[in-house]
Amino acid sequence: MSDQQSLDKQIISQVAEKSIANQLEAAEQIDIYVETDILKIVQGQADGVTFTGQGLVTKQNIRLQEIKLQTDNIDINPLGAIFGQIQLNKPVNLMARVTLTEADLNHALNSQFSRKLVQQFQVSVDGQVVDFDLQKMQISLHSQNHIELQGKVQLTENDHNRLLGFTAMLRPRTHSHPIILESFKCTQGEGISLDLIVPLMQKFQELTNLPYFQLEDINLSIKNVEIQQGKLILLMEANVNKIPDSVTQLLD
Repeated sequence: MSDQQSLDKQIISQVAEKSIANQLEAAEQIDIYVETDILKIVQGQADGVTFTGQGLVTKQNIRLQEIKLQTDNIDINPLGAIFGQIQLNKPVNLMARVTLTEADLNHALNSQFSRKLVQQFQVSVDGQVVDFDLQKMQISLHSQNHIELQGKVQLTENDHNRLLGFTAMLRPRTHSHPIILESFKCTQGEGISLDLIVPLMQKFQELTNLPYFQLEDINLSIKNVEIQQGKLILLMEANVNKIPDSVTQLLD
């Protein structure tokens, strides 16, 4: 590699670091390495991007303790980028390792952005629709890869609303086994009928067996979850077809 090529990459990486930092509320450390050169970057191309960050806080106050991300080839519309519109000419594959503390996780889970994704769902019982509206959720990280969930959910059944409190213990997905629900206990309300438990467990199984979940034009797959000393570590793969509006708004 020539000195000029090395200098090109350093300049481009420094510009990318500054751009990302300006879109965050706070960041303890950001390091970005863009595998490209001046000619490719003018054409909107890069052979890959490596991104690492610590103590990142988005504009919507969601904090990541640490993130390490690696992409494959990137090809964007350079004209759109000039006007602040990032348009991918082809999908981008990436791998990410994200670390959240227990406090970060609970704050993110109860944020407005997250609640839009997981707050409501439905199941059918004997042809009748039962709505679940998550009111509150608290996560505790235990040793030996156990996660305790404490929450409250409002059930709407036959136009009748009732509040249900619960505690659940589960083991997260790993390379060797799927998500395992070890226990579920009602702590407030009338409990759940057997007729409702069966479709609810079927819904849970359906969601946990999905190969990926979709956030607009991002197919995101969680490959492994690990718990270490009050931290949740996620290993994820994603296929990005375009930069979603919601992600752009998250950083606005």
